[in-house]
Amino acid sequence: MFPIEYFIGLILIGICAGFASGLLGIGGGFLIVPLQYFLLKYIGVEPDLAILISFGTSLAIIIPTSLSGAYRHTRTMDNIIKPGIRLGIFGIIGGALGGFSASMLPSRVLEIIFGLLLLFITVNNIVNINKEKEDARIPFNWITAGIIGLLVGFSSGLLGVGGGVFLIAILTALLGFSIIEAIATSSIFISLTAIGGFLSYMVSGWGVSTFPYSIGYVSLINFALIACFSVPMASLGAKYAHRVPQKKLKIIFSVLVLYMALKMLGILP
Repeated sequence: MFPIEYFIGLILIGICAGFASGLLGIGGGFLIVPLQYFLLKYIGVEPDLAILISFGTSLAIIIPTSLSGAYRHTRTMDNIIKPGIRLGIFGIIGGALGGFSASMLPSRVLEIIFGLLLLFITVNNIVNINKEKEDARIPFNWITAGIIGLLVGFSSGLLGVGGGVFLIAILTALLGFSIIEAIATSSIFISLTAIGGFLSYMVSGWGVSTFPYSIGYVSLINFALIACFSVPMASLGAKYAHRVPQKKLKIIFSVLVLYMALKMLGILP
């Protein structure tokens, strides 16, 4: 039923997204979503259904993938556990709300929102490329954790990503986290946030999705193949994150996010 290149594509997504997840603390959704979307359209799935399956399945994959990276990070940085969990508690709620909202919007609107947000993140990183750590502009407490967690969680559920690309920018630009502290904290946050979004896509797509071997908008085939490779690769990526200079991490992060932003906006083929 599925062409062999479809399965090969899923395996490659798992390898690339998993490594990027551990290295950059982003969950890998910014790769998993668009690449799954292009693969699904390639085999003839309608765009509106393809984008929702990509979002829902991406969030399911992000949970074990980001947990793998978070475990590796906490072995060397135990100070990121508390802020990661605090943000993640609110992220679960925001993720669920975002997931339910996504099923009400057309696919092209979601693609444009996704692309514009990624473009904003890229510009912010380029502007601050030489800064290893900025001064905190706002204090980190339960109030700021609640606001940031809900907003980033909502964008996570809405766009099928872990929210790491948004959270890392906020932590470094506003809360004074170094890039490696933000990456490690983000790994914990997105593993929790993705739960809310994943459940909402499963429920909202119940009895709606016609894609084979799926629960709601979550494809079991895509989940199994991608997660099988993304989980071990996330651990490997997290290991290398502590060896790469912070400026290089920012450059790698910015280039990857810029490419995917232009792809989703339709600027690149």
